[in-house]
Amino acid sequence: MAAVPALPFETTLHVRDACLCLHAQRAARALARRFDEALRPAGLTNGQFSLLMALNGPEPASMGEVAVLLGADRTTLTAALKPLVRRGFALVHTDAGDGRVRRIALTAQGHARLAAALPFWTRTHDALEAELEGADPMRLRRDLRSLSASRPGAPGPDLDDS
Repeated sequence: MAAVPALPFETTLHVRDACLCLHAQRAARALARRFDEALRPAGLTNGQFSLLMALNGPEPASMGEVAVLLGADRTTLTAALKPLVRRGFALVHTDAGDGRVRRIALTAQGHARLAAALPFWTRTHDALEAELEGADPMRLRRDLRSLSASRPGAPGPDLDDS
């Protein structure tokens, strides 16, 4: 087997400094830790908060709709839902019109937990936006949505520019 030449270290530095994926992953992990800490008093993680918020609609959402909104596959969504269902925050049921479709609804307990968590999220979110000195948070959201919707075969969630 022929030896494969090592890439120059300069290439490593270039990828480290230029890679959008690396920078997005690092930012996502930092944000997740920050919101996990902020939401801890409400007994939720940032992922649980986002999932409960995705369920906060006038009608129970389908698994597919929630998966698209969160940018998750159905297997990941199913795993994330289990602790929320166990804690009584959400219910999963079969659609009355189509037995193949599973719908998810917030319970009264889920609505109450989401309402309790919202002030923690709001305070943290406002502080974070204030720290983005010289940045345009609305533009950042638009750019991130554009990237998340550009995945082949993945429809982007219909979100406004707020």
